[in-house]
Amino acid sequence: MFSKLVSRNSKRNRKENGLFFGSMLAAIIVFYIILALPSQDVMIFLSKMESDAVNKLMSMIPVFYGMALVILFFLIYYASRFQMERRKHEFGVYLILGMRRSKLFTMLLAEDLRNSLILLAIGLPVSLLLSELISLITARLVGISIVGHQVSFSLEAMFWTAGGFLLIKFAAFLILSGKISRQEIDSLLAEMPKGEKKQLPAPVYGASLIAGIICLIIAYTSVTRGEAWIYVRQMTAAVMFGLVGTMALFWGLRFPIGLLVKAGKRDRQLHVFHFRQVEETVIYQSGTLAVCSLLILAAMCCFGSGVAIAGFYGKSEPHVLDYTFAYVESSEAAAAVRQQLSDHGLEFRFSDLFEIKIGMVQSRTGEGREDVLKMDRLMEELDGMQPVEISGQLLNNMEDYTPYLISLSGYNRLLAAADMPELKLDTEEAAVYMDSGFCSEETQQMLNRILETKPEALLDGDALYMTGPVQTTDVVTDRSITLAFALIVPDEMFEYYTQGKCEIYLDGVLDEKTIQAASLMSAISDMNRELDKTGLQYESYLQNMGRQMFYMVSASYITIYLAVIFLIIANTVIGVQFLMGQQNVNRRYRTLIRLGASYKTLCRSARKQINWYFGIPTVAAACSSVFGVRALLTGLLSPDAKEHFLQMIMLSIVMISGLCVLEYIYIAAVKKSSDRYLLTLTELEREE
Repeated sequence: MFSKLVSRNSKRNRKENGLFFGSMLAAIIVFYIILALPSQDVMIFLSKMESDAVNKLMSMIPVFYGMALVILFFLIYYASRFQMERRKHEFGVYLILGMRRSKLFTMLLAEDLRNSLILLAIGLPVSLLLSELISLITARLVGISIVGHQVSFSLEAMFWTAGGFLLIKFAAFLILSGKISRQEIDSLLAEMPKGEKKQLPAPVYGASLIAGIICLIIAYTSVTRGEAWIYVRQMTAAVMFGLVGTMALFWGLRFPIGLLVKAGKRDRQLHVFHFRQVEETVIYQSGTLAVCSLLILAAMCCFGSGVAIAGFYGKSEPHVLDYTFAYVESSEAAAAVRQQLSDHGLEFRFSDLFEIKIGMVQSRTGEGREDVLKMDRLMEELDGMQPVEISGQLLNNMEDYTPYLISLSGYNRLLAAADMPELKLDTEEAAVYMDSGFCSEETQQMLNRILETKPEALLDGDALYMTGPVQTTDVVTDRSITLAFALIVPDEMFEYYTQGKCEIYLDGVLDEKTIQAASLMSAISDMNRELDKTGLQYESYLQNMGRQMFYMVSASYITIYLAVIFLIIANTVIGVQFLMGQQNVNRRYRTLIRLGASYKTLCRSARKQINWYFGIPTVAAACSSVFGVRALLTGLLSPDAKEHFLQMIMLSIVMISGLCVLEYIYIAAVKKSSDRYLLTLTELEREE
């Protein structure tokens, strides 16, 4: 009999509190995914390529885990208190019928444990599948095909997920059950009406609203201009203005809501009632709504900026080279590298091995390096071109330019490996080269328009004609070696101006059969092990890809993890707060029922209240997130990433819109819970 009672109550609690249980299920999934991160294939691969950075990321995970547990404890405590309050009358009846308090405690503990185990039984398998799916998608986004992928089941992650969840659930239960057990039967059976709070004159709320808006404008201006990122003091001031402004804004919302009550059409059913409910809720819970709005804002900023940054680093640049061997100072040294590869039986594994020569101009006229290349005509045409921001940045970069030259024959071998047409230059022509990290599409288009006219330049006093289109194919695999601006010149001209003083990189492309026999990652990983035996210094495509993937994984995993946690907490608190408030004013609904209000009319009024109650903090957070994301990108992006600032902002807006869809789902869940509760009130009144 006792077990049946526990089973029935447990099932009823899950049905009546679907929003809360859904939030807990999402929390379990997120916990496992973040804790299982070190065991995923993609992180194991990254640990070999970027071990220091990965170790620092892994050391941060326990901090995020502990912080999330503390926050979720308060969420569970708050939501469980709401459930206990709803069942106070039931507990009193149990005690009247002779149930001992110890038996009541055991029953509640069994119900809580049963629900927790059910959540873990559902959440852990789902989280395992999602963790594997995310690992595969992450690797695929950077162009790596994983063959022979094995399930990375993490027993340690499962233990900490289940243990942490059960611990905070049990701690919240002990505190709440202790409060319930100390109450007398009459207090459990009695309905305790909520007392009235003192209301201030409307102009006071209006002044608070205006002050809040002013504080937010100051905070937004400071962070979007980048001023707050210069000194800690300025950042602290911006954050404080934002917090105070949000609190003052929500406290002052009573003023416009009061105006809406007076301005509405009186012939609408329950118009005054539901707006008075919203007005009263905002007055009583303005602090809670403000905090929840800040949490939603944090979720939107983390999700929007995190996905945008991950998307930037996740863009795979054209894959041409697989290996670059450390530069040497002569072709004889490059031939020695070839011979060493041949001695170890590795040369046949490459379909092509070729030299790329890069050197600085050795002035014969005694000019300083900054004066060796004079591009007056190019600079004149560039000055004032639209957009001014890009042309101005190019001018600043070229004014401090130290000229580099690239040999034409080596670069044509690179283009052949990329299946691109070779460059053809006359004896007095030079093609412009810019690394892809410094050259956006707009920059290329701007320069190409100028290079169509073949502007004349002076190289060490000799006339030279610059031609396009701008070349951006990476000359080496190591992305730490970049050339912001260089000239590709014929070999004779290269030897003449560098006087034989140059760096020679030996680039290699793996044989297609080697790659087809396994995945790209496996082929290069196997090749790395063989090359390590030779003692040669080299950079592989996967080492560069490892850097890209690390930035993408760290940005996406951590920010999405925080976004989900913040979103779960904020929405669950808002939903539980509304449902608790609805129960506290159940007498008002009963009065409306006696006056003839139908069930549909009550539901319509409650749904409007929910729209306002959720909409106010969500709309405030969505508006603020536009500035918040812009502020984060302004402070966190590297100079080359800032060239894609507009695209990142647009992607962030799309992601924020996606979170708004999740908000709509939460709102729909709360509306269903509200409808079920109103139905119970209607049925009770009709029976009387």
